[in-house]
Amino acid sequence: MDERIFSYKAGAPIPAWDLEHRLSIHEPVAPECKDTGTVFRVNSTYMDVTDQPYRDRQWHAGGVLTSCIGVAAPLGLIGYMLIHPPREFVFTLAIVWLVLLASSATFAYLTWKYGKDEFFALKRRPIRFHRKEKKIYAIRHRRFFSKPGQGDFAWEIAWNENAIFCIHKRIVNYRPSYHIRHYEVDQDGNVIRAFSIGRTWEGKRNLQGLLSQWNYWCWYMNHGPADLPRPPLYFKEHETALESFLFCLYDFGTRASVAYRISVMPFVLLMTSHRLMALWTCRDPVWPQAIEALSTIEPGDPYDEPRGGTPTGWGETAQAIERGEYPYDPKSDMKVWRGQKDPARNALLWAEDIPPRY
Repeated sequence: MDERIFSYKAGAPIPAWDLEHRLSIHEPVAPECKDTGTVFRVNSTYMDVTDQPYRDRQWHAGGVLTSCIGVAAPLGLIGYMLIHPPREFVFTLAIVWLVLLASSATFAYLTWKYGKDEFFALKRRPIRFHRKEKKIYAIRHRRFFSKPGQGDFAWEIAWNENAIFCIHKRIVNYRPSYHIRHYEVDQDGNVIRAFSIGRTWEGKRNLQGLLSQWNYWCWYMNHGPADLPRPPLYFKEHETALESFLFCLYDFGTRASVAYRISVMPFVLLMTSHRLMALWTCRDPVWPQAIEALSTIEPGDPYDEPRGGTPTGWGETAQAIERGEYPYDPKSDMKVWRGQKDPARNALLWAEDIPPRY
């Protein structure tokens, strides 16, 4: 579920479950290291990854568009009654108008609150793991009136033991849903701001993907890209209509049967239209010039990916895997891991209220 719907509570302490499941930036948290589909690009200087809403933005866009209907429908009904006014029940009609106006105003508020970062905003909000600066830079909002070099609104987080990264848990449709969240707190331990990194993992067993993902980012920041397994795919920084369709199709299962995909195709096409409408109203993000100056890639960097010959996006990567030109589910073992050797069992331990210690 989109982090912008269930946001953090500023001024309150970090949720107890999250704080208990704090993630170390130096110690591994699982026996495996792998990306689970979060990377735009990587090189020796930085790695750009997705924010949590990126893969599911068609759902959020659909909710905002539905809210727009909630704004227009009551106003249309009021307009019809103005053109064709009833001759009786004037008092009752006034109450009906008030209810319709209140309904429209409520949906207008919801449309603005949840739509301002979805439509006429940014096509993506990359999070940059900057290895050389030992910082994370996260683009958060579009800046409409910027000075030269100012770029979009970006946050800066130091990569050290004082940075608080946690597993955040919510119950969605009677099952747990997890994502990785960073919290910034004041001197009293109350949350000032927070954001989520990567993607959502649903179900206790899938928590192993989250833990392996955290190992992946930490390994990059602490040791560099040399020994990292390749991502399962690189997302296109300039998303095409085909990619939007595949985002929505694979949201119903990357290995679903043909019969199942045909049965859900009308809904897939509807979701694709929502995602495309959101993207077509947005522009690419602009990094502040100060961050761009720190992110220069060395000429001939052997770890600069994706580059010529490297597939990008769902379609190209799936075809490359079928041809044997790209690895399927690449991963590596954490040699210094001292915990539960089975990734699934380790995930179940982390899913408990008191997780294992490193």
